[in-house]
Amino acid sequence: MSPDPHLPFTRRSFIAHGATLASLAATIPAFIHRSAFGLMIPQGVTPGSAPGFAEDRILVVLQLGGGNDGLNTVVPYGMDDYYKARPQLAVPVAGEVNGAITLPGNSTVGLHPAMTQMRELLDEGRLAIVQGVGYPNPNRSHFTSMDIWHTANTDAQGDGWIGKYFDCTCNGTPVPEGAIAIGRSAPLAMSGRIQKPVAFENAQLFRWMGADDDERLAANYERITRAGVLPGSGSVGAESQSGFLMRTALDAQLASDRIRGALGKRPLVEYPQHQLAKHLQAIGSMIRDGMPTRVYYASLGGFDTHAGQQGTHANLLRQVSESLRAFQRDLDAQGNAGRVLTMVFSEFGRRVRQNASGGTDHGTAAPMFLIGPMVNAGLHGEHPSLNSLDNGDLRFGTDFRSVYASILEDWMRTPSSPILGAAFEKARILRAGA
Repeated sequence: MSPDPHLPFTRRSFIAHGATLASLAATIPAFIHRSAFGLMIPQGVTPGSAPGFAEDRILVVLQLGGGNDGLNTVVPYGMDDYYKARPQLAVPVAGEVNGAITLPGNSTVGLHPAMTQMRELLDEGRLAIVQGVGYPNPNRSHFTSMDIWHTANTDAQGDGWIGKYFDCTCNGTPVPEGAIAIGRSAPLAMSGRIQKPVAFENAQLFRWMGADDDERLAANYERITRAGVLPGSGSVGAESQSGFLMRTALDAQLASDRIRGALGKRPLVEYPQHQLAKHLQAIGSMIRDGMPTRVYYASLGGFDTHAGQQGTHANLLRQVSESLRAFQRDLDAQGNAGRVLTMVFSEFGRRVRQNASGGTDHGTAAPMFLIGPMVNAGLHGEHPSLNSLDNGDLRFGTDFRSVYASILEDWMRTPSSPILGAAFEKARILRAGA
């Protein structure tokens, strides 16, 4: 019997899941036992050989919600038009007090002075900066533009691009714990027709809480979910609606147990105390624990800086820079840095000219960041022109789906066209053979 070339499971994930299943052998339903045996790899299929399922590769997505001001993030300090458009908001020229952080081999573009630790990542060859990222006919609505980025569709319709990745590679079966979002709700990007993400804001609340109301409920809950038996009804069939509900409940309970166990361990490095750092610390803990998760998602809001932008934006960029630096140190200490690619994006940038309230209004193109030892470090693409604008906005130079295509094909090892709905030229952001 030849191996199924589309089988998504690998020896690593079987071992990880198998240990949990074995520990429940006395009480687990028969249909879960049958599923466990189905996870075994056919002879001839080795780890990493299943097309479209990169078993040892992880993608971490960080969303900067609200529309990050790209011009004050990747600063065109060598362009006079920048200072004319922003007499109060512009970051000073590199070399001046609180001036832009210079970049190697470039005398016109730098980083915001709050991003010193991002410059450290660049010096280590771990930061790729993609300039002027956007899409045709940009939409300045937060909700619509975010849906466009999440679905990889300029009509803002359809399933999420990460969800479609799992749908295309999961052989028709959801991957438990395959995608995890840290936050109050799961982002559209991670939701597919088959695959649904795990989402939580507080791991201690990610559990069945019925026993908190009445301890007597706990025994029945355990018996129903783990033994596959409803009171007075006997065993439950694998294909029945009750069987599906029990599998779902058991998946959630096992995920809850494992996630809370992973997050209970002290990290190997110190993280800052702000919220984004705590979210990335949680992701680092789950990676360290060897969870089978392929994609993690975190977000930081507050980038809708219509008024009083200067101090607020600097503080946000400092949090991003410090959090990502600590996360990379953690991955280094774990020995997992080479397995994890981090992508940072926002739904749009800001207008070129500052407004009358000391802020900036919704714009278009903005930079993206890719972080990890596998990236082609440095600047990618040309900085958008400041004197050839589209109704006062920057013209994009790189379609965000070109970045997605590179991540999907070069990192996640799966064809991008079925996921993105068309073929996009890959942005050359990853090293050859990464």
